[in-house]
This record gives sequence, structure tokens and C-alpha cells, in this order.
Amino acid sequence: MFPQELTDPRAFAIASTMLEGFNRHYRLFRESSAAAKQRFEAADWHGQQRAQRERIEFYDMRVDEAVERLRREHHAHEVPMDVWQQAKLHYIGLLTNHHQPELAETFFNSVTTKILHRSYFHNNFIFVRPAVSTEYIENDEPASLPTYRAYYPTRETLRETLLRMVTNFQLQREFEDLERDIDDVLEALLAELGDFRIRANFQIQVLSSLFYRNKGAYLVGKVINGFRETPLALPILHNAQGRLYIDAALFGENDLQMLFSFARAYFMVDMEVPSAYVQFLRSLMPRKPRSEIYSALGLHKQGKNLFYRDFLSHLRHSSDKFRIAPGIKGMVMLVFDLPSFPFVFKVIKDYYPPQKDTTRELIKSKYLLVKQHDRVGRMADTLEYSNVAFPRARFEDELIAEIEKFAPSQIEISDRDGDGHTELILRHVYIERRMIPLNIYLQEATPEQVGHAVVEYGNAIKDLVAANIFPGDMLWKNFGVTRNGKVVFYDYDEIEYLTDCNFRQVPAARCEEDEMSGEVWYAVGPRDVFPETFGPFLLGNPAVREVFMKHHADLLDPAFWQTHQQRIRAGHVHDVFPYEPEKRFAWRRTHARRETPECVA
Repeated sequence: MFPQELTDPRAFAIASTMLEGFNRHYRLFRESSAAAKQRFEAADWHGQQRAQRERIEFYDMRVDEAVERLRREHHAHEVPMDVWQQAKLHYIGLLTNHHQPELAETFFNSVTTKILHRSYFHNNFIFVRPAVSTEYIENDEPASLPTYRAYYPTRETLRETLLRMVTNFQLQREFEDLERDIDDVLEALLAELGDFRIRANFQIQVLSSLFYRNKGAYLVGKVINGFRETPLALPILHNAQGRLYIDAALFGENDLQMLFSFARAYFMVDMEVPSAYVQFLRSLMPRKPRSEIYSALGLHKQGKNLFYRDFLSHLRHSSDKFRIAPGIKGMVMLVFDLPSFPFVFKVIKDYYPPQKDTTRELIKSKYLLVKQHDRVGRMADTLEYSNVAFPRARFEDELIAEIEKFAPSQIEISDRDGDGHTELILRHVYIERRMIPLNIYLQEATPEQVGHAVVEYGNAIKDLVAANIFPGDMLWKNFGVTRNGKVVFYDYDEIEYLTDCNFRQVPAARCEEDEMSGEVWYAVGPRDVFPETFGPFLLGNPAVREVFMKHHADLLDPAFWQTHQQRIRAGHVHDVFPYEPEKRFAWRRTHARRETPECVA
């Protein structure tokens, strides 16, 4: 029952229209995600990439549709504020038995904030905190699958259980040799568990949907034995003949963190109850914030919502100040951070030096390109916000002066609420996971760490090339080192599709004067790239040069880039794996043969 004051019929109509808009959004989102299985079975990699890009746009399209309908049918922009409060309460009532209440609340916020003035963005009109619990929601549709399946093997039936786990997904494509693969999985699992004793609760829990991304499908679950829980993931791929095979067995939180990395694209997963998937995945990766898990599942708006709640909570429980981020200052981005918070904030400057021929809209388009692209573990995901309010008192004066100098159009300082608490409002900001800039890392690293980082840097560029991305500016400062030692690219203002670039050899000098001149004597087009010229900018340090030339000298050869262009233009989609080669069963089998001495007759 609703309170007596909920009497305005417009309130219930607004709430119902809003929920219809969300339900349409999630139905289309889920249909696209479920169709990933058919695309995987058909090896339709370009279709998978296209669906990935299109799905990212679904949310904003449905929000705009809901706003338009509310204005057209209910004149929502003219509705009094007390009716909006009633609409929110009706909406809560409609979510009582909903399977995606947390996503529906975020949708309500997105639509409402497009209609109401910013001064109304508080508890009475939007969901600042969740109003409906997501605990113990389960899929109760007739003939529906539960969130996860539980298997109860004995030591004798463990192999049979692993086989059933895979075949229960009913992939409509033949395996190359599933018996061999199951033997590999069993061997890896027994090695991971060690000399273990089966406890009364021994079981394997597996999420009911496969996780699809790039050219892979991933079975995700965990092995429970006594007090020990072991995260598990099995990548399923296509071989050159189009048959399926299990490529590896991934175990433990670190392997799963790499699979669900913030530097990889969103999974396609068929979920009726997304909060249940998030809860299961957090049991595998307890250090990973819920916001990042929602984003990894393709629900990036929910990820943004939860991230902002986490950020506000951090502000309430900290007292340090925002500062200009350490490192070399960028020419198009002003970067700042809060030392106690593991993210950086990036604001596009209002003007740029002459060598940067760009615009605000062009830079934003580059960041959108990254958002929609398969980031192959080498490009950090970015959260984009508009009109973000910060406490003015938490900013160092030097940082405010920097923003007012380089991005005056992006800053407003005022006491909007008239309560004496001055706010600093940034009109547009990107937020990324903080990493150690690679140039700083190399200065402080041991020789072994330098060698690993330089190899990783080259691998990062090659992974980007495989995904049809040319970084543009390849300087060390534009790459960062993650907690796990991975090198990730994070400066996107000069990024291009590899296939849009023209990789050239430096023409021979026409005469001695050309050779001695410090000026370029040959014509250079807007998208011409001369890989030979990378060396002087990157390899001044002899230790760095030695490692680079040993492992990645091909990056200085135009033929390397041209060959990859040709393969991509021919329709080839590269495999890029979220795990090390040594984890692959084929790699292990090959090396096992090499290490086994031949029998002597």
C-alpha cells in the first residue's frame, strides 16, 4: 500500500513509463548478449565486434527514448516536484519483484537527470543509495536456468564431471578432441589442488552462461573443498579447421583478475539476474570493486553509478587534497589525482600547442573509439562524467590555478545550494585507473624490471596492432605499469585505426645537405608514419635499446606494420589472450615433448 498522499495519477504513469523504458533496454541488451553464443558457434568474429559496439550505445538510446516519451505523453518537464517524489516512490513499488532492480534505479536516475535541473539531484528525486535490495534474487522463470550449476564429483567421477560441465553448454560445433582437453583440465586441476583430501562439501559451481569476448568463450566457476575456494576459468577457442578446443585452465584470483581486467573489452553474458552474477564473481575476485565487475559484464552505466558512490564514500572518509598528477604534463589533457584514491582525473584543455592539430570533439571521439573497441588488455577503460561536483576545499590552490589557466571553460566554482559549502564543478572529466607512468618506472627499476618492462612495452604495441590500433604517440610516458606488471596504453588523443595509417620507409637523402640537415627533406602526409624514426625518441638509454632491439626490432620496420594492415584488411581477426602462453595446453604439450629424452634402442 502507498501512503495516502500518493494520489496524483501522473506519478504512477511516469513511473510505469520509466520502467517500460528500462525493461525494453534490458530485453534488447540481453538478446544481444544471448546471441553471442550463435555468433561464436558460427565464428562470426566481425559480427561479434559489431554487436559489441552497438550494445554499448543501447543504454543512451533507451534513455533518450524514455525522456522523449515522458515529455510527449506526460509533459514531464512541467510536472511539479512533489509529483516527481511520488513517481520515485511508485517506481520503488514496481521494483519489488524485479530481477534487475539496481539497473532499473540507475535508469531512473539517467532519465530524471535529463529532465530535472541539477539542483534537484538529491535523495528526494533520484536514487543516491539503492532502495531495493539485490540479495537473494533468483531467476524464477518457468524452465529457466539458475545463476550457477553445482556439480558434486567424487575423486573417481571428477573427470566425468568436468566433461559434463563443458557439454552442458551444448555448443553447436564439434570439438577437435574433447577427451584430450578434459584430460588436460583434470591434470591442471589436480596440480592446482595438490595433495588434497575431499571434504563433505566438495563441489564445482559453474555460472550458467558462457562469457564471450573477442574470439573466445569462457566457462567460469569455482571449486569448493572444505574452507578452500579455487576460482576456475576455461577458455574455449576455434582451431584453424573451425573445431573447438579448451585452450587453458586458469586458476586463482590473479588469473581471473587478468581475464576481467579493466583494460579489456566487455563480455557478452546472458544474465537474467545480473546482481547474482556480480555476487558470484566477487567471491572469485574479492579485491575487485563491484563497479568494475558490472562494467566487465557490459553494464558500464551501472559500473559508473557504483564507482561514483564509492568515490563519494571515499571523500567522506579521507582528508587529503586533489593535486596535479606526478609525471610529465600532457599537451592536451590536464591530469590530477587524489593520492589516497587509485584513479586519475583527466580534463581536456581549452587550447593546445601548435604541434597538436586537434579539437575537443576530436579528442572525445578518440576516447569513444577506445570505449567501443576491443582493448585486448592494453588500453585502460575510461569512465566519462559531466558536471561533476567536488568540494572546493579538497583542491590544492596550484591545481585550481592550473585548471583556470588551461581549461577555464570546464570549471565553475560556486555555492549553488547556498549552504556555505563551496563546490568546484567540472563540466567534463574522464577517470581512469592510476598506473605508474612507464618513463618513471624505468628510471626507478632494477635491470631485471627494466628488461621485463621493455619487453612488455613492445608486446603492448603488438597487441594493439593485432586489434587494428596504432597508438600514435608511442613515447614511454603514454604507457603505464599495472599492479601485475602489465604495460597498458592510456593516452588516446592521437590514436588511429592501423588501417587508416600510411607506413613508409624514410626516402633516401637527395644530397649531402639533406643528410646533414636537421629538417625533413621529404613530403609528409597527415597520416604518414615512419617507423625508422621511432628509435631516436625511444632508445636513448643503452640498456633499454639492447632489450628492445633483441625482442622488438621489427617495430622499426615499415614491413611489420604493412603486413598486419594487409591481414586486417583481408578480414583476419587476431587472437589476443588474457593469459600467458605458458598456461596454454598446446604450449605445455610441446615443451613436455622437448623436455622428455628420446628412448635409445
